[in-house]
Amino acid sequence: MKTSTPPATPLRSTRSSAIRRLCLAMAVSLASGAALADLKVGVAMSQFDDTWLTYLREDMGAKAKSVPEGVTLQFEDARGDVVKQLSQVESFISQKVDAIIVNPVDTAATARITKEATDAGIPLIYVNRSPDDRKIPAGVVVVASDDIKAGEMQGQYLADKLGGKGNVVILLGDLANNSTQGRTKGVKEILAKYPGIKIDQEQSGTWLRQKGMDLVNDWITQGRKFDAVFSNNDEMAIGAAMALKQAGVKEGSVLIGGVDGTPDGLNAVKKGDLAVSVYQDAKGQADAAVDAAVKMAHKQPVEQWVWVPFQLITAANADQFKH
Repeated sequence: MKTSTPPATPLRSTRSSAIRRLCLAMAVSLASGAALADLKVGVAMSQFDDTWLTYLREDMGAKAKSVPEGVTLQFEDARGDVVKQLSQVESFISQKVDAIIVNPVDTAATARITKEATDAGIPLIYVNRSPDDRKIPAGVVVVASDDIKAGEMQGQYLADKLGGKGNVVILLGDLANNSTQGRTKGVKEILAKYPGIKIDQEQSGTWLRQKGMDLVNDWITQGRKFDAVFSNNDEMAIGAAMALKQAGVKEGSVLIGGVDGTPDGLNAVKKGDLAVSVYQDAKGQADAAVDAAVKMAHKQPVEQWVWVPFQLITAANADQFKH
């Protein structure tokens, strides 16, 4: 009796199955690789030529390189132009980046940026400068430091050194920036407790060393007498110190305070050109901003407001700070 045997599987069929399995494996691998590809984050900076913001930008770049999965940052310079910055954000949206970080030119003009990013469903992180409108929607995070605290710390230290009396001047930052408003408010809230301290002048040096120097030169030329300079940042404070030196004012007879703790600011405190500064942690803000961008891109929970604390800098502790 003849027995039948099952037909052999054709070689072509076996090869086809193997090819299909290989293609499927490759597709899965590619999909997995896409998920692990670098996140693309657009970063719109208010201006590149600001000393402290340069450290912030460099620290964001360093943080991005340290993220295991990879983060590519695309930096754009708004050059102090609100319209240019909005255009840069719109370009990021059209590129479908994974997140957007903005250091706003004008803190009162962020509503349009917020709306366009949230409408596109792209996570938005404001860094260093918070929007004037504190009612931010879901999908938006702010990483900054409390500028009022910086003003209070600077104000209290100098008021104590003045013994609660004297004439003072204030060098303001960019008037379109709420850091200027916050730092000045903090100073004035402290000085309000000291009726013996009078504010003689306050003008904007727009964060720049040369403008701080020019303003103080003008006040000296006008014959104004002042015992202290309250500056919204280190650069203007250093300019003030230079003006006083050039005018032959006795060293230490006019107290000068800054904010930021930049390398030049730290050196000025160590040398005695500045009596005090207040450290603004660029690395702390940069790390928190990039961390928020990565988490939000992966739909992970984040705090909506991240406050990086200021710290007082004097000659006694200046060596422990660095950028």
